[in-house]
Amino acid sequence: MEGRPVTPVIAVGVDGSDESLQAARWAADEAVRRRVGVHLVHAWLWQPLALPVVQDRDAEARRAEDVLGEAVDELAARHPELAVTAEVVQDVPVPALLRAAGAAEMLAVGSRGHGALAGFLLGSYGQQVIAESRRPVVAVRATYGQEPARQNGEVVVGQQGGVEDSHDVLGFAFETAAARGVAVRAVRAWALPSLYAYSPGSLYLVDQAGGLEPYERAALRQAVEPWRAKYPDVAVVEHVEMGSGGQVLLSAAAGAGLVVVGRRARRSAVGTRIGSVAHAVLHHAPCPVAVVPLG
Repeated sequence: MEGRPVTPVIAVGVDGSDESLQAARWAADEAVRRRVGVHLVHAWLWQPLALPVVQDRDAEARRAEDVLGEAVDELAARHPELAVTAEVVQDVPVPALLRAAGAAEMLAVGSRGHGALAGFLLGSYGQQVIAESRRPVVAVRATYGQEPARQNGEVVVGQQGGVEDSHDVLGFAFETAAARGVAVRAVRAWALPSLYAYSPGSLYLVDQAGGLEPYERAALRQAVEPWRAKYPDVAVVEHVEMGSGGQVLLSAAAGAGLVVVGRRARRSAVGTRIGSVAHAVLHHAPCPVAVVPLG
């Protein structure tokens, strides 16, 4: 099965797992709201094992086609009007999915959550795809759809830094909320820092604002203001709370339909890291999580 995507699309990595099928369902639901198509991708590369057993390349190729066919049939039944394309990409998962993401508005993948390092459908590949993608990546669990009320839940978005720092993550959140007809809850976490964490200029602004919490509230209000103007029909809740970013976001996401976080990838001795806030939310949020590249 081969097919080139229409433009624009939401790309989905599928591998036959329950998690990846739920990612495809999420993508289909979102695509209908946004009036775009869905492009399903299954990465498969014939790599015979060095074992004395019969290995059938043709059978494996048919299995790859069947994985896509099952997902296509599922989406056709779910949304008959939806434009769906699908292709088997003869490559290993990371580059195949990164290319698919690059040609799409976003990429959806299945997520098992609650795991160490990277507990996604793609195993250790999941975190690498999220860390390296130039498009938003949405992680969807196998439990998607089991709580119908979440479909109308808020879009909860983490905001940090200044207006430019959070431009892309807030833009994605507001666009998604507008397509769904739901509110945005913009969340800014703060903690009592060492005085050395602030420059003299920042300390002056804090003093002018009347203290740290009013300063943080003003910073969030300023970051959100352009998006309020662009999406006047989207209700906005500004949520400022003292605590770690991950804990505050997870608390705010109790009834959310989607959590949106930004990420700046970092290299370390154990591989690519996506930041502690994104990591915590990906593994523990009760709903799909969109990770938006910053900068």
